[in-house]
Amino acid sequence: MACSTAWSPTRDLLPAAPPPTVFSLDQCADQYVLALSPRSAIVGLSRRATNADSYFAAAASGLPQRRATVESVLAARPKVVVRYWGGEARMTQALERRGITVVTIKDAATFPAVAGEVRKVAAALGERGAGERLVGTMQARLDASRGAWGGVGALYLTSGGQTAGRGTLVDAMLGAAGLTNLAGGEGFHAVPLERLVLDPPRAIVAGFFDAFSSGLQHWSLGRGRVLGRMMVKRTIVTLPASILGCPAWFAAEAPAAIARARR
Repeated sequence: MACSTAWSPTRDLLPAAPPPTVFSLDQCADQYVLALSPRSAIVGLSRRATNADSYFAAAASGLPQRRATVESVLAARPKVVVRYWGGEARMTQALERRGITVVTIKDAATFPAVAGEVRKVAAALGERGAGERLVGTMQARLDASRGAWGGVGALYLTSGGQTAGRGTLVDAMLGAAGLTNLAGGEGFHAVPLERLVLDPPRAIVAGFFDAFSSGLQHWSLGRGRVLGRMMVKRTIVTLPASILGCPAWFAAEAPAAIARARR
């Protein structure tokens, strides 16, 4: 006899399992936890959760901020701990020995990889639906930004004079908006100022200039008038630190902003 899938009053009226209590060890993990977990289930965020470069700084207000130590975590009694870089390997092992689930966000360098990280954390928190909504929002931004710049060459430049080559999420951000990354090489590395002056790119995407209270104008003036004029003239968009420091769904706001600058 076939099993019935008809509605069952007993089954459908059973209360849903409460979400697991969760503790975040660092600022990137804070963003995942704040977006995916009910506020009532959050027993600890990092000490940087309300910093200006935290994407959900306002949402973190009023929630407990704790040190990333074994003692602090155990005192909060979470069932799940989320981390990106916070906490060393021995700490993770110590927590897992005590039955606490530790979910580590990997350093994703592509948007499909970011989607995988979102889904992984969402599953651990029992919030798969919320995870899919975040992935959907990210994909919608990417779809709307695709090809906006038609292959124009551009250089990403931070307030510290760094750029980002292949194998970085920044490279994926530029490509998602139709820019060709001129950085060359792989990973993050310094840009010689002489190169910028002698061979300036057509477009510059600036990043992290809001994180050090200097601003693009101050940075440029500090490095000479020629470079200052070039930066002001060729910078198409300045991306805030809050969307650059974490491999998360909101990184798609970068190509969206770059695309808007074209239109």
